[in-house]
Amino acid sequence: MAASSIDTDLLVIGAGPTGLYATYYAGFRGLDVTVVDSLPELGGQITAMYPEKAILDVAGFPNVKGRDLVTGLVEQAATAKPTYLLDRTALTLTEHEDGVTVGLDDDTEVRAKAIIITAGIGKFSPRPLPSGDGWVGRGVEYFVPSFEPYVGRDVVIVGGGDSAFDWAKHLEPVATSVTLVHRRDAFRAHQRTVDEVRASTVEIVTKAQVTRIVGDQVAGQVTGVELTVDGEEQPRELPAQAIVAALGFVADLGALQTWGLETDKRHVVVDSSMRTNLARVFAAGDITEYAGKVRLIAVGFGEAATAVNNAAVVIDPSAHVFPGHSSEGG
Repeated sequence: MAASSIDTDLLVIGAGPTGLYATYYAGFRGLDVTVVDSLPELGGQITAMYPEKAILDVAGFPNVKGRDLVTGLVEQAATAKPTYLLDRTALTLTEHEDGVTVGLDDDTEVRAKAIIITAGIGKFSPRPLPSGDGWVGRGVEYFVPSFEPYVGRDVVIVGGGDSAFDWAKHLEPVATSVTLVHRRDAFRAHQRTVDEVRASTVEIVTKAQVTRIVGDQVAGQVTGVELTVDGEEQPRELPAQAIVAALGFVADLGALQTWGLETDKRHVVVDSSMRTNLARVFAAGDITEYAGKVRLIAVGFGEAATAVNNAAVVIDPSAHVFPGHSSEGG
């Protein structure tokens, strides 16, 4: 028998920005909503990895810190009076004629009339720094949830994507020095951020790899790094008291892959109503795939509203997809 069971109109799987907005919107539509997330805190990847990051693509906010955006979304979602089931993972899905049952890893069963999956990239784990074995947590980190530990330090950031350049941009004012090391001379980061970092005091070393970390591993004290740079006969040494490995993540949909969902390269395929190939299962946010998909927080908000409005009709066939405006009337 299950340790406990919960009945709800709508189950939202994922408590990142898209999931939190879907939760609010479900309350706006008068639905009872339950939210499951494998992380112990609300906010998804933003809370776990980028709370200090400046987010520039949310309508109405020219510049908002990740933690402040999450705070606002949590406050907004609270109007739906949701049931949060955090630090728990959805494992199984059983379809019924009038709903679905989702089994969690703590044996809780959630019986819902519809589901919206807003799980971002699913469960994620950072790609390891080959030379960083044994140094993680001892001078090498994969995330920068706070800038304070880097004040007055020489920092080496490894990577060429958005995270690497975002952290370089934000750490440059507080660190003694910031060096960004990338194995290629082309970057995956947004060009605007690349240009801003190039115009700063950050040193960018391309066609290079960190091949050795110098310091006392037992004491967790990094003192420098050794780089192998293409075209240079001798390794280059840099001072460093902190290393950030921003090499991307390995995403895994986990148990969702056993639910019979149509997927495309670890993303869930949806139609224009955010409906999956399963009758009562919708999806929104970065986890979705369709022609022309753009993975932005702003896009996820619109998809969340679309998913909730279409799920509302599945939950109550007498409802309308369009919620109506206050100006409507006879």
